[in-house]
Amino acid sequence: MKKLLARALLPLALVLPGLSPAAADTTPFGLEVSPPPSPYDWAKSGEKGAYQQKAAAAGGGKVIGGEVAADGAWPWQVALMINGAPVSPDGQFCGGSMILDRWVLTAAHCVHMADKDGNWGDLDPAALSVLVGTNTLAPGKGDLVGVAQIFRHPSYVGTAFDFDIALIKLTRAPQVPYSTIQVPDAQFGDMLDQPGVVTLVTGWGLTEGGQHPEALRQTQIQMMDRNACNQAMLEARAEAAVEGFAYAAGVLSLREEDAYALWDELVARAPRPMSDNMLCSGTFEGGKTACSGDSGGPLVVPLDDGTYIQAGIVSWGLSASDGKGCEETALFSAYTRISNFLPWLEQTIGANP
Repeated sequence: MKKLLARALLPLALVLPGLSPAAADTTPFGLEVSPPPSPYDWAKSGEKGAYQQKAAAAGGGKVIGGEVAADGAWPWQVALMINGAPVSPDGQFCGGSMILDRWVLTAAHCVHMADKDGNWGDLDPAALSVLVGTNTLAPGKGDLVGVAQIFRHPSYVGTAFDFDIALIKLTRAPQVPYSTIQVPDAQFGDMLDQPGVVTLVTGWGLTEGGQHPEALRQTQIQMMDRNACNQAMLEARAEAAVEGFAYAAGVLSLREEDAYALWDELVARAPRPMSDNMLCSGTFEGGKTACSGDSGGPLVVPLDDGTYIQAGIVSWGLSASDGKGCEETALFSAYTRISNFLPWLEQTIGANP
């Protein structure tokens, strides 16, 4: 069995200035809340293809702040496909990464969803397949491998963003060239989770203008301070809420000092959007981000020896104003912090040989 864990110790941290406030509407990519439809359902329903055609007619066409990946680059990247659908962008609904010969790492929200009655459950393994060994979503490319089992982290619930990690066990090892990628332990994960550490995110997600490319895209971003990202989102949410609160305080004839005290308590009780199980990565200028369809894919960090390690999984970001896809000018997105889940990964893989 190939090694799952990397324990390198490298001087990676850089210090960067503070973060400016950003938009506050946060959802898993391609999802809406209460309850969120899944990327799988969005792709299977045909809504994604219709959205792509409408957006393409309006213009656009380059990846959000990124570029087309070279052939053979990122050989651990896989595409989650609707089983039975043609190999094309319309049939792809999430990404993932090969961490062992028969194991794919992805996001829990890619494989766990609500049915029409609001009941949550995991996808039937027969409902999806995994495309390995290609950067192009086209017939005849790569190896389409069946899924034997799906393992969602037991603490993940579909109505929240925390614990957004899952494993997919394949029916067999792929029969095309590919590579696996290592993941960090807790100590190395702490070193990677430092502002300024260079990261790269890859995927077939929506590009600027809403187009969904055949070619795998990549973009370079950087780790950002999670507390600063949380503060930016909380400030934006508070700004959106203050008008309604002021109206309520006026209707109730609250004294000014009481209103301020209640407001301070209300803001203090607001949950942090990003938990310690999440990484914040992006840019201070914005416009470089993962987007709808990238969910479950890898956020990797280049190491000094020329190799890469997967620090995160594409989880959620700021949604677009139309509720479909992502906010293209977002400063950052959230990624599952894999190093927090190494014991669960090792236990799950070890118990299911």
